[in-house]
This record gives sequence, structure tokens and C-alpha cells, in this order.
Amino acid sequence: MKFSFGKTFLLGFGFFGVSVIWMVYNSFVPLFLANRFHLEPWLIGLFMTFDNIAALLIQPPVGAWSDRLRTPIGRRMPFILIGAPVGALAFGLIPLASALPLFVACTSTLLLSMAFWRTPVIALMPDITPSAYRSQANGIINFMGGVGAIIATLGGSVLYKMNQAYPFWLGSGLVVLAALLVFLLIKEPKTYETTTAERPNLIRSLREVIADRDKSALRILLAIFFWFVAYNAIEAFFTLYAQNHLGLPGEDGARLLGQLSLIFVLFALPAGYIGAQMGRRRTILTGILILSACMLLMFLIPPATLIIPLTPHLFGIGVVPVIGVILMVGGAAWALINVNSLPMVVDMTDNLRVGTYTGLYYLFSTLAAIAGPNINGWIIQLTGKNYSLVMIVGPIFMAIALVMMLGVRRGEARKAAG
Repeated sequence: MKFSFGKTFLLGFGFFGVSVIWMVYNSFVPLFLANRFHLEPWLIGLFMTFDNIAALLIQPPVGAWSDRLRTPIGRRMPFILIGAPVGALAFGLIPLASALPLFVACTSTLLLSMAFWRTPVIALMPDITPSAYRSQANGIINFMGGVGAIIATLGGSVLYKMNQAYPFWLGSGLVVLAALLVFLLIKEPKTYETTTAERPNLIRSLREVIADRDKSALRILLAIFFWFVAYNAIEAFFTLYAQNHLGLPGEDGARLLGQLSLIFVLFALPAGYIGAQMGRRRTILTGILILSACMLLMFLIPPATLIIPLTPHLFGIGVVPVIGVILMVGGAAWALINVNSLPMVVDMTDNLRVGTYTGLYYLFSTLAAIAGPNINGWIIQLTGKNYSLVMIVGPIFMAIALVMMLGVRRGEARKAAG
């Protein structure tokens, strides 16, 4: 098995499709819930966690199932060919649903179908990529996902002004196109590792991870949980932090987040190569330290200083203030962490359990996506709506993730045979 940039780039279209769907969903579904169905904010918040709950319940067992499945078209492709079209159809119907029960039916179908095919499409990466190149490959895939996110936000906002359904139809079309490209141009390996032992099982694998004397796999999974809880402080509450702490309009907060996302996309590929050269563990530790420092700066520097503009209006990203530079550095740091973590997880097992361990990765990151908004939300609520505190809580969880990573001893790239 050889590393192919072209194949990995094509596989990235799968993650591209997933990212387009979720960015459009997260941007515009809350507007429908508030403006069309007049739901209270706490109900909207609860509604927006359903995707993470669906992912928690479905993605890990689907990953293990895909490890065991054997079909003429492969073990991952059936999930993609079923989940992507169903999800695309449900997604296209969301803006047309005028009654709340129909709206819930469409969104529920979308959540179930997307959870059904996300883990298999991500597990395809280590299936077709030698261990030594998995950080680079994950960088390519994250880059493609970021491009999808940018198209969904920049292009989607323009389309939404024209017709509220257009961003959803764009997402549906791109997801079908992405799935077709992956199916037609990516060929799964025809041979798999065989063993006389029992086939992969998520619960059994989790028990093995917990019982393992080395504890490296358990430590990195816990680190993933804690750094995603920390990052959630930026992602979930930043627009409210910008509005309440910095005194900026909400749209300016979203634009600043876009500056972080842009640098994350641009740094995704370099982050993979840095991980390959410097070592994944050292790269992740560096990212944790830098991102923690960025969050601390946003807590310690006075608001009046943070909003000082440093550049004129730049095409596509607007004015870059002091906090914008901090967020851009944070985006690069997040790429160092995020790009190299999945390859570490899957390289702690054999090829027979790649899908299972991919499922474990998403199990812990999804638990963090559910816990993070509640942890940070209650901290804000109990401190008199002091939104700046999320920027001190984040580094605390990052520090715990750092301690976990210091004990990781496995997961570096394996040398190619021969």
C-alpha cells in the first residue's frame, strides 16, 4: 500500500460534503427554529445538541460494524451509498417544512443518516493510507472539510438572502456529488487482516483500552475529550463573548470566528507534515500550549485593547483586530492538535479495528460536544453571565489534556514495510 496524494484528496470530498451539511445546518436551522417556529432559546439549544446525541449513539457501533462487513464493493462503501443520499434528501426538505413535526422529522432523518456514514468515510483514510503518512493524509482531509465549511458559510450567507432554501439545496447537491466521487474514484482494499480472534466490537475494544497496562490509548481518548470541551468555549460561546465582553455586534463575533477557521484550513496541511517530521505527540503538546496561551490572552487583555484594529478591511475576512490575530494563532494551534490526533488513535491498533478505534475517537469527541456547552453554559449562568470566564475555563481543561498526553507512549507513525 502506497501513499497517494490524489486518492487522499478525492477521499477528502467525503469530509467536504459532511462539513458543508453541518455548517449550513448550524448556521441556519437556529434561525428557522426562532423565526418560523418561535421556540424559546433553551429549546433551541437543546435541539442543536441532538446531532451530537445521534452521533454518540450511532457512530461508534457503525464504525465497528463497518470493520466486520464484507461486500463486493467494500466494507465502508455501503454505508456511504445509503447514508449520503438519504441525508441529502432530508436536508433539502428542511427549509420547505412549514409545520414543526415535519421539520423535526426532516432534521431527525438527516441526523440519523449523517451519523450512519460519517465514521465509515473517515475510516477509509487509514484503510488506503500507510501509517507513516496518516498525519499528512488527515491534514488533507481536514483541509477539504475546512474548504467545505468556508463555502457553506460565505456562499451560504449570500444564497440565504436570495432564498432560504438555496443553501440547503447547495449542501444536498454537494453531498451527493462528494459521495459519488468517493464511490467512483476510491477503491477499497480487497484484502483485510484476518484473525482467529473475535471480530471487532466497540464495547469490547473500550474495555481493552481501559484494561491495557500501557494506558496510552485511554490517555489520548481522555485528552481528546478534555481539549474538545476547552475548544467548545471558543466555538459555542464566542459570539456571545464578543457581544457581552467586547461590546461587538454578533455578526462581528462570527466574522472573527471565521478568521480562526480560515487559518485552521490554511494550516491543516502543514500541521500534518509537522506531525510527521516532529512527531505527533510533540506536535499536539505544542498545539495545546499555544492554544491555552491564546485563550489566556483573551481573558487577561482588556476588551478595549482586544478590539484595536491592526489592518484595514481585507477581502473576505474584514478588519483584523488584536483579538483576530490571537484567534488566527489559535486556529493554527488547533490544526496542530486536531490533524494529528486521529492518526495517533488509529495507529494504536491493527487494521482490523481501524473503524472501531475511529468510532472511539468520535465517541469521546462527541461526549465533549455534549458536555462542553452545558459545562460552559452553567459557568456563565452561575457567574452572572460573565462570558469572559469561558476563556479561563478553557485553559483548565487544556491543562488536563496536556497531563493526559504526557503519558501517551504509542501512536506515532509506523515505518512502511519493505
